[in-house]
Amino acid sequence: MLNIRVMTLDDYDAVIKLMRSTPGISLRDADSRDATARYLARNPGLSFVAEVEGLLCGCVMCGHDGRRGYLQHLLVRPEYRRQGIANALVARCLSSLENLGIHKCHLDVFKTNPSAAHYWQSQGWQLRCDIDRYSFTRSGNQNA
Repeated sequence: MLNIRVMTLDDYDAVIKLMRSTPGISLRDADSRDATARYLARNPGLSFVAEVEGLLCGCVMCGHDGRRGYLQHLLVRPEYRRQGIANALVARCLSSLENLGIHKCHLDVFKTNPSAAHYWQSQGWQLRCDIDRYSFTRSGNQNA
């Protein structure tokens, strides 16, 4: 039976293991335990994990800046895909954001991850062609 619950720092090791085993996902210093603890504390109750019979089979991280929501790291173990788990995780995030008065959400997909791009487009998410994202890493650490 599927159980979706709020992600806690206790889930960190299992989530990182899932990320490492998922093609198309890039882990950075920003995915460290400390950084994840800050993210979860700054965005309480917005990130979720999915479990089946006690096994963590999916996750999604969600946050906001007060105006817009942001999704990161939506992952489902391959053997659990096509069962509605990803959709259920995203629905929880969007509902939680809506409860905070946030009705628009963004996400990033690596251009080298066409399966993720296909998933998001199939779910009605719109590819933005009117903006470019620029990043700056103050510390000089290109893996941040």
